[in-house]
Amino acid sequence: MTCSSYTDFFSNFANQTKLDIILLLISGPLSVNVISEKTNQEQSTVSHNLRKLCDCNILDVENKGRERIYSVNKDSVLPMLKLVGNHVSKYCKGGCCKK
Repeated sequence: MTCSSYTDFFSNFANQTKLDIILLLISGPLSVNVISEKTNQEQSTVSHNLRKLCDCNILDVENKGRERIYSVNKDSVLPMLKLVGNHVSKYCKGGCCKK
């Protein structure tokens, strides 16, 4: 794995729109229309970001009829997000970043 792979992977979590999508999908699979509605983002913006997240295998996609249903990668990303959640709960109660 090269350094750029790490950069590409973690840049998805640094982008607020992509992070909003990822965090929304932790609770379960959703279609692009529902994601767009819940994130208050244009469908084209959401679709663009979903493609990038799928390209990095952060999200999985399943075709159900005419809809594409997106979910968080359960093998690697979901366990990582749970680990981050545990870290935040334990160490970031007062906020990690002081501005």
